[in-house]
Amino acid sequence: MDAIRVLIADDHTLFRDGLRALLASIPDIQVIGEAASGQETAAQAAATQPDVILMDIQMPDMNGIEATRQILRTSPHIGIIILTMFKDDESVFAAMRAGARGYVLKGASQTVLLRALHAVASGESLFSPEIAQRLMGFFANLEPTSRPELFPELTDREREILALIAEGQTNAEIADKLVISMKTVRNHVSNIFSKLQVADRAQAAIRAREVGLGGISTSVGDPGRIT
Repeated sequence: MDAIRVLIADDHTLFRDGLRALLASIPDIQVIGEAASGQETAAQAAATQPDVILMDIQMPDMNGIEATRQILRTSPHIGIIILTMFKDDESVFAAMRAGARGYVLKGASQTVLLRALHAVASGESLFSPEIAQRLMGFFANLEPTSRPELFPELTDREREILALIAEGQTNAEIADKLVISMKTVRNHVSNIFSKLQVADRAQAAIRAREVGLGGISTSVGDPGRIT
């Protein structure tokens, strides 16, 4: 398997040095660049096309949320993990709306960070435990009257698959559960993304949870995962 190519974006040199040293010790991860500002991150992302970017939020000239949005406009295949000290709802949801596929706090363990890197590189989404619990709490407290109608633009089958996505099930698990082919599942998932105007499974799951479909999968001591 090819190494996961990672770009580190953080304006603190000591933090970047420590993160680079950690990742250099992992055989299947390769740090291909570093950036100290939002503009520099966007430029390096365009030039190097990393698999994953570890993105701080607070950086000079352009914050990490805007950099995420700008990068994904032209390179939607790049997986972006927000790696920050900010854990407020505004920052978390702004990052997810921008297209970030992971959100990890800087105080998280190395295990959580590495799991997030591998998950996002594989096309999944993963959040550190505290963030996953905040998301679950937010959606659990939504009033039913504030929820939008159940996606009239989707077919019954697409709504069924969307609910399974929100429960954290993979394409293979969905295919097995519904007794349909992987190709059929992929086609439905693609149609769901297009109709809901979302970029990935994490954003689709958020939309589903807003109307009470599915849930965010997490376990005690493990990062929350949306696969």
